[in-house]
Amino acid sequence: MSITVLDGKRFAEMVIQGANHLSANAKMVDALNVFPVPDGDTGTNMNLSMTSGAKEVKNNVQEHIGKVGAALSKGLLMGARGNSGVILSQLFRGFSKAIEQKHQVTAQEFADALESGVETAYKAVMKPVEGTILTVAKDSAKKAVQAAKNQKDIALLMEDVLKEARASLNRTPDLLPVLKEVGVVDSGGQGLVLVYEGFLAVLKGEELPETPSALATMNDLVSAEHHKSIQGHINTEDIEFGYCTEFMVKLEGKRPFSEEQFRQDLSHYGDSLLVISDDTLVKIHIHSEQPGEVLTYGQSYGSLVSMKIENMRQQHTDIIGEQGEAAVQENKAKSAEKQEYGIVAVSMGQGIGSLFRSIGANEVIEGGQTMNPSTEDIVKAIKEVHASKIIILPNNKNIIMAAEQAAELAEEDVIVIPSKTVPQGMSALLAFNPGADLLENKEIMSEAMLHVKTGQLTFAVRDTSIDGLEIEKGDFMGISEGKIVLKDKDKVSAAKNLLEKMLDEEAEILTILKGEDATQEDVESLKEFLEQNYGDIEIEVHDGGQPLYAFIFAIE
Repeated sequence: MSITVLDGKRFAEMVIQGANHLSANAKMVDALNVFPVPDGDTGTNMNLSMTSGAKEVKNNVQEHIGKVGAALSKGLLMGARGNSGVILSQLFRGFSKAIEQKHQVTAQEFADALESGVETAYKAVMKPVEGTILTVAKDSAKKAVQAAKNQKDIALLMEDVLKEARASLNRTPDLLPVLKEVGVVDSGGQGLVLVYEGFLAVLKGEELPETPSALATMNDLVSAEHHKSIQGHINTEDIEFGYCTEFMVKLEGKRPFSEEQFRQDLSHYGDSLLVISDDTLVKIHIHSEQPGEVLTYGQSYGSLVSMKIENMRQQHTDIIGEQGEAAVQENKAKSAEKQEYGIVAVSMGQGIGSLFRSIGANEVIEGGQTMNPSTEDIVKAIKEVHASKIIILPNNKNIIMAAEQAAELAEEDVIVIPSKTVPQGMSALLAFNPGADLLENKEIMSEAMLHVKTGQLTFAVRDTSIDGLEIEKGDFMGISEGKIVLKDKDKVSAAKNLLEKMLDEEAEILTILKGEDATQEDVESLKEFLEQNYGDIEIEVHDGGQPLYAFIFAIE
């Protein structure tokens, strides 16, 4: 049956199916990230962003497609995480704007809306890079506009759009050399293709494969464990184990696996423990106070396939807010006098968060690795600071766009200092001048970032070949200023080699942020090495507590 017009109800089905299909394949999209670092999270960010959009659509299903589009745009905007999520939100923001007055759309109007989305997304990105999700969206929208001149059936038009999106995705390695070097297509582009596959499935009345049922049942069990209905009867400070930790382990024969023994060992780390396993995968849910130790234990059996860590104390505060506490706090905030300046920083570890607070941050958002804060998270933090002038330090290149989007939505005067690393953020914050205005501070703080070099030590999550390095899964990698410069089988050796590459005659101060995966013995070994070879450099060591990165180095 030919579909010549598209109404809101069918479009809502398309959005929901697109979100479900992306969710089912999010880990595959994560695996396409170019760098083999453990915080490759394009699939996670796009999934959470699209899920937020679909949730809003589910609450606003109606015949009027413009109103459904507005719901999608709102949900995506507030749920956008990471660069990929923000770009996805902008694509459908422009799309929804183009159809906002329409009850239903034709094939031509659908195609024009896709093109409008591309225009909006390109405007949102300061320096668009071809060979990414932007290119896939642009090429497929252009094909839609051409095809709509002769094609009136929206299902057949969507076939053309998806075909071109796949072709464009396959061309991304030719446009972005680093993709060709590593042998992958663009992860964001792949995420968009998955969404479009969901769209077409609804239009054609087809079913798409779902996630393996053996592990999917964990979701229902987790919902039961969280028992949100009683949250209002406990105090946030009474929560003993503060982090809801979910992850999967791909069993690799590192040690004999017994589900019973595995469950018993994990029970020492917290409560609300659930373990489900099959021959190759184990899925775990636990409430723990030290999620890093839980992940380390799981890793002793194989690869960590997927991880999600949520701060339940913060969640509880939010839930209480939904039950009325938020209104009380809001009234208190309104009655209190606003301070002139407020600073919001993103942190990826309790220790680093404490450091930011100690040097002037008023609000610290947990995130930055594997779980980027959403636009809504940042907007909430802006409100909680209760100041008339707000400065945001993203401290991660994948959070800058979400921060800028939050700044646009905020009622206050907000600027974003584009800090890409924790050391850059700390250097910028130390340069903050409360006596200067916002624009002056932006200039001063942005300039300060240029005088610090960042080194990071992490591990490879897969084999790859990049920048002349043959990296094997499990290797430790030294990253200098965002570029992988070395690999080593030994953690401390890798850290020493990285410091040798980064320290020069101009270096005066070295700050070492110790992560969850580093021991005090590792730190002492590094300090001894530095004292023997770089005696003139002042050394500071802090327990950053950051996951995934054994060490972060700040060199000034």
